[in-house]
Amino acid sequence: MHVTAIANQKGGVGKTTTAINMAAGLANAGKKVLLVDFDPQANASSGIGLNTDEHESSYQALISKLSLAELVVPTRIPQLDIVPAEMDLAGVEIELAGRDDQIMSLRNALAPIKESGQYDFCLIDTPPSLGILMTSALTAADDVLIPLQCEWFGLEGLAKIVQIIQQISQSGSNPDLVIGGILMTMYDNRTNLSKSVVEEVKNFFPEEVYSAIIPRTIRISESPSHGLTIFEHDKSGTGAAAYKRAVKEFLTRH
Repeated sequence: MHVTAIANQKGGVGKTTTAINMAAGLANAGKKVLLVDFDPQANASSGIGLNTDEHESSYQALISKLSLAELVVPTRIPQLDIVPAEMDLAGVEIELAGRDDQIMSLRNALAPIKESGQYDFCLIDTPPSLGILMTSALTAADDVLIPLQCEWFGLEGLAKIVQIIQQISQSGSNPDLVIGGILMTMYDNRTNLSKSVVEEVKNFFPEEVYSAIIPRTIRISESPSHGLTIFEHDKSGTGAAAYKRAVKEFLTRH
């Protein structure tokens, strides 16, 4: 099982939307996928149509009450399962404080599932803030997919997440952690700004930037509010086509 953290310290970049649609796209491509919602806002859980009040969350595994495998919930999408999140995750840093293994908590919880071989991929939707949850997710991951909005402020967020990845790697917590890719999101082909940002990122990260680019569309933005993936909400639209290309590229890279 290959573990990819979908992360960006900056919020509002399409991170959760990307986590949902990449997970669904991989499942549609015949891969067995586990989506781990690791954000206390639980947007990945609700965005895929799950009622979080009806299920336990990854919080239970972090405080060692249940195994992560016991928290897996099947979704309506064949081949796609999810470990939901809940608001209690926001307080996990306090509960893990003082534990020697706090940064390894998710890695340790995922280990039995990884060893079982029942999934091809695990995608982790991380919170848009630096803390135990973010660092635990990066420590558990084989690589990081960075969604990056096509705006200049997005470049600042990119510099920060790259720095965090380097720190995790250099600290010894996860020395093999690498950037698996940078996915440009919210692209508006009517503006020179979007084009300039894409070119700027490609100059610094020519190998990491996906050739697939996710456009800014109303359909992509509104699909999570309906609890649907873009492939269900607008299967013939430009957003679905873009995420299909991103999924194909993800599989090629892995």
